[in-house]
Amino acid sequence: MTSSVATPRESALSVKSLSVTFLTDAGEVDAVTEVSFEVFPGEVLAVVGESGSGKSVSVRSAIGLLPDTARVEGHVVLGGQDVTTLSNKAWAQLRGNKISMVFQEPGSALDPLFTIGYQIVEALRAHTRARSGAGGTTRSDDGKRMSAKDAKIRAVELLTMVGLPNPEQRFSYYPHELSGGQKQRVMIAIAISCEAKVIIADEPTTALDVTVQAEILDLLRDLKDRLGCAIVLITHSMGVVSDLADRVVVMQNGRVVEEAPVAQLFDAPADDYTKKLLAAVPTLAAVESDKTVDTSGEPVLDVSRLVVQFSGGVGSPAFRAVDDVSLTIHRGETLGLVGESGSGKSTIGRCVAALQKPTSGSVTVMGQNIAGVSERKLKPLRKRFGFVFQDPSASLNPRLTVGQCIAEPMIVHKYGSKDAIAARTTELLDAVQLPSGTDKRYPHELSGGQRQRVSLARALVLGPDLVVADEPTSALDVSVQAAVLDLFEALQQEFGFACLFISHDLAVVDRVAHRVVVLRNGAIVEEGTPWKILRSPEADYTKKLLAAIPGKRLHT
Repeated sequence: MTSSVATPRESALSVKSLSVTFLTDAGEVDAVTEVSFEVFPGEVLAVVGESGSGKSVSVRSAIGLLPDTARVEGHVVLGGQDVTTLSNKAWAQLRGNKISMVFQEPGSALDPLFTIGYQIVEALRAHTRARSGAGGTTRSDDGKRMSAKDAKIRAVELLTMVGLPNPEQRFSYYPHELSGGQKQRVMIAIAISCEAKVIIADEPTTALDVTVQAEILDLLRDLKDRLGCAIVLITHSMGVVSDLADRVVVMQNGRVVEEAPVAQLFDAPADDYTKKLLAAVPTLAAVESDKTVDTSGEPVLDVSRLVVQFSGGVGSPAFRAVDDVSLTIHRGETLGLVGESGSGKSTIGRCVAALQKPTSGSVTVMGQNIAGVSERKLKPLRKRFGFVFQDPSASLNPRLTVGQCIAEPMIVHKYGSKDAIAARTTELLDAVQLPSGTDKRYPHELSGGQRQRVSLARALVLGPDLVVADEPTSALDVSVQAAVLDLFEALQQEFGFACLFISHDLAVVDRVAHRVVVLRNGAIVEEGTPWKILRSPEADYTKKLLAAIPGKRLHT
């Protein structure tokens, strides 16, 4: 009788004792120290941690995307091949064939000058040698480049596989003609086009609405099961980790502090840092909070019968982005505006901020209708508004210091003397809890959370009556997000501003909003308190949004 010994599985990707040091003008900076992990075929490994934890550096070393200033020690083994010291030319042969990547922002990763079909075809023809077969295109080792005809057939197959509607027609679309979720599907189609065995997904759902996010997660899960590929997921969303990952690696300060199966990590985290990350995740509160505000007197914002209609261009019909919307916000109150992409929430925000002229209806701020007012008359009114945008690195002038960025609105609106402006700048930097000396630094020298604090200070420097916050925390790590939300609530209590808070994160809206308005196709579906709308909604659409929230174990 012979005994059998189980053969251990070979990993699709193995990182062994990896250390990465960057050479800078100020000297050497250790980004990653002695990091080890592996991922197997048919498995999703999530790598999580805050900004600066080393997660992106570790994973990008596995696809050869580190800059020349990086010094790498240790080993990265891809499909049994040590790729640690490969040349750029050798990496060009591996990328796409053995390993591929889905980037966080598909709008930046896709070339705006070429159709999506062309970009998939080019990826196929660059990496795949194929010939036509009875069942369509098949891989071949005959050394011939895939024909353009076969590549187009395969590209349409891939677009069908990733669930893009009307793939034959959309093959000829340019990236700007697709929604964010559709662009991300195109990126995934490119990533799987050459049957790579390892797919790196870098924050693939960060900027997506909850329903679209759920669709992308379902797609990745299906591809993992159907194609047997290994997926390395980089994300700060613990809800996404909960829904998609099989195992989790937690990183802090360039080191792995914990690794565990996903259920074990969420149910019984071992490391204090992991516990801190999980505690910072916003969830739908289990107990109704006492979030009340005095709504007597004149509202700060009164939107009445607002309609915004855009012409469809040559050969396309006109469409209504906003359809007969009315809402009010009082001093000290936050109104959460939620809905999918195309629901009209950002268009309403632009009308409220006087950045978009409505087709009809009124937008009244502190008793004055700003709809249709000329730019000359709008200028003195703009100091009543504060704006906090999703990406502070894009909204802050990189050529100005932090102090100059905050002072700029005061200079434009002739706030006072140079000394008065400097004093007000210092006051706001203290209010948003940034350390002394930050005013002399540039935005790129700050972390994402620090830049968002600067955006808050800039928004509040003129003492606005109304703040429009458009996805202000979606790009932040969970612990940084929690700190920014704490700060936001404290500043609202101190300064008493009204706020229109636009977000696709229902748990964040639940935390900060006094009332919630749900939009669909430009119209209000329902509105009420967060407790009512987010626990016992009446509209089927709201129920659909709630059902799509990732990480159900976090909300129960």
